[in-house]
Amino acid sequence: MPAKDIYHDIVITALEKKGWVITHDPLHIKYGVINLYIDLGAEHLVGAEKNGQKIAIEIKSFAQLSLLHEFYTTVGQLISYRFVLKEKQPERMLYLAIPKEAQSFFVLPFTQAIIQENNLKYFIYDIDKQEISQWKK
Repeated sequence: MPAKDIYHDIVITALEKKGWVITHDPLHIKYGVINLYIDLGAEHLVGAEKNGQKIAIEIKSFAQLSLLHEFYTTVGQLISYRFVLKEKQPERMLYLAIPKEAQSFFVLPFTQAIIQENNLKYFIYDIDKQEISQWKK
């Protein structure tokens, strides 16, 4: 199993503050002989609705020296995860969790173009407040 991101617990707290229930930590999906471990699985129940919204979350700190290199790796990872989720758990939407400190990188035209081209969904989390500050769907 892969190591947890340094902000793993902060993202859990932020999600729980918004009413999400963590259902998997990590979310393990087997695809043939490949074992994938997405950082979290969560569910948000709306009122009395039993089949609420389900998401999978990949957490990144973007604390490496090369944000671009980490971004390249993350995009490949998300595309692979989304493919497997579509086959194995199509009801679950994939999100990338990004710290507020990396937000300036994610508004660059290049980054936004890649995100839009690959239809990637993400949310921004505030490390200090341990809250989700913005969803990008």
